[in-house]
Amino acid sequence: MNPQPDTRTQLDWPSIAAQATSFIATEYASVSRDGTPVTWPVTPYSGTDRGTVDISTGLTYPLKAERARRNPKVALSFSEPTGSGLDAPATFVIQGYATVRDADLRANSARYLAQSAERFPDLTASTPDAVMRRMAWYWTRIWVEVTPVRVLWWPGGDLTAAPQVWEPASPFDVPASDPAPGGRGAGSWNCATPEPWQRKTLHAIEALGLPVLTVVDDAGWPLPLRMRAAQRTDFGFRLTPPNGVTIPDGAACLTFHTHAETFDSQSNVGVIGTCRWVGESVEFHAERLMQNFDVPRNPLRRAVHMLSAGRKLKRRLDSEAQRRGQRVPRYEELGR
Repeated sequence: MNPQPDTRTQLDWPSIAAQATSFIATEYASVSRDGTPVTWPVTPYSGTDRGTVDISTGLTYPLKAERARRNPKVALSFSEPTGSGLDAPATFVIQGYATVRDADLRANSARYLAQSAERFPDLTASTPDAVMRRMAWYWTRIWVEVTPVRVLWWPGGDLTAAPQVWEPASPFDVPASDPAPGGRGAGSWNCATPEPWQRKTLHAIEALGLPVLTVVDDAGWPLPLRMRAAQRTDFGFRLTPPNGVTIPDGAACLTFHTHAETFDSQSNVGVIGTCRWVGESVEFHAERLMQNFDVPRNPLRRAVHMLSAGRKLKRRLDSEAQRRGQRVPRYEELGR
């Protein structure tokens, strides 16, 4: 049975949004053209005056935004509170409509640099300006504004209980996305053949913690859910989901990730597959590994890693900006 709105809840959107933007990472889920959910950890930011929670993605890897422009039903899961500073944080999922903003790359990039510096001052301070000038491939940004339509809320992160549900008393205004750019997109940023999922996930639970399983619910919304338990199997994983939710059989994504208390690195593993209920568990059958992008903790290694990625992505940066009829912003003109 799907959870229904709980009239006893004291939840309100401002308090939900405030908790959401305290998290270092949210598991952002969008749906591909063939109906497969794709979930990846990104940083949530305070949104617009309309009351959104926003995320961003690099212009050189725009698929997170392009999927949302094509299908605006997206979701944000908040299930890894490390570094949030919250006392007994809830685990919760925001389902909402996406508005994609990429019509002004200069304003987008300036916003990203300013808000990132505010949220992660130590990380920003440890990256020299000389390196930042060469990282336009990273900080030239597309923003995705997420307008909420439904929130599943597990107080205190207790996934053994059914969630409370918040829905707005009246629908929020959802503006249209900026027009899609013309021409052919660059597609996936990494064309290298990923290693077998079996090798990459061998110690994923021990190293990265319990995964987030994402499915598409009966109404077409992606539904990313932190698992209560997981066991690796020959076919993938056997999972125990939270109570009070329905997980349909079908296309699925399994996402592992972790970060430190002070955000200075990240490790991620994502797997695409299918899932089905079997008895009291969900069986996730792995098919292929997603391209991941880890960030080393050591400042020197991190700088080398970023500059190496930039050499691969420079051509994509220019072509994606040209598709939007714009030029790549310069670091000095963004108030840095």
